[in-house]
Amino acid sequence: MTSREIVQTSLAFAGPPRIPYGMGGGFPSDIRFVGRKPAPNSRAKPWQKCNGYWEMVDEWGNIWRRLEAFTKGEVFRGVLESGWDALEEYEFPRTDEPELYEDASIRCRQFHAEGYYVLGTVGWPFDIARYMRRLENFLADVAAEPERVEDLLWRVAHVIEREIHRLADCGVDGIMAGEDWGTQDRLFVSPNCWRRIFKPVFAYLCGAAHSRGLTVWLHSCGHVTEVLEDWVEVGINVCQFDQPELHGIDYLAENFGGRLHFWCPVDIQRTLPTKDPAKIEAAAKEYIEKLGGFGGGFIAGYYGSNEALGLPPVYQEIACRAFMKYGNYSQGALKSD
Repeated sequence: MTSREIVQTSLAFAGPPRIPYGMGGGFPSDIRFVGRKPAPNSRAKPWQKCNGYWEMVDEWGNIWRRLEAFTKGEVFRGVLESGWDALEEYEFPRTDEPELYEDASIRCRQFHAEGYYVLGTVGWPFDIARYMRRLENFLADVAAEPERVEDLLWRVAHVIEREIHRLADCGVDGIMAGEDWGTQDRLFVSPNCWRRIFKPVFAYLCGAAHSRGLTVWLHSCGHVTEVLEDWVEVGINVCQFDQPELHGIDYLAENFGGRLHFWCPVDIQRTLPTKDPAKIEAAAKEYIEKLGGFGGGFIAGYYGSNEALGLPPVYQEIACRAFMKYGNYSQGALKSD
């Protein structure tokens, strides 16, 4: 099987010869990514070093800051932070112009010819909206002015919907988005609030992707356990978690095995920092057996910044070798040779 066929077979829970790989750091990946060019009205400015910090402006006009040169940073000033009146005059990025996707279409064909599964990258409404208002303001808005929040979410969603269709025209197999939804022990909003305000937008965008035959892959950090069932309902196919143990591996397997895929490195907060090779290898084996034991369900991952973890690459190398060692299927069962 090609890499693409392995991923497709796993997503169908149809028993590929091995787990899919989505690793880095010199380890194999069955997945490739394509994305559009910047919008013609982009406000983006690259990272620049200032007095004791780094600063950049994103495509939407939000100003970001960070202390180091290798972390993502956070929005320092949102483009709509001054007040909701600014929304009526705001010009959204024109991200659906065909020429922005010409290179993505070429690369998608190349990657398919090489046998890879291709994901098109898009933003997602909560992250974009919270950046525009800045997180503290946005969470207050959710409680105090939910109608304005919903209006902004839907405006953003329609931008993303057009991007999804453009990427589908390029031939991608799925879309990849990311937005962090929780702290270490709870969602940013209550589960009922999430269902009332955010779930309809999730369902709308997943529906747009599925209408074009695309799978939906979503990264999220933090505790999102209470809404995972909702994510299945709206059509999320793959959850990319860097902290799978935050939810409980047994819980994920018992409640979502055979229904949802989990793309994960060995947990970056609970296990990798132990620097214990035996624990790291055991965790990799456990993820495969429990999450991937449904003819599919687990994709081997790699956290992209060892520097941010404060760990040398050797510990993720242990995890990746374990994923490759234990991640083979034989007649529906996993084998460890």
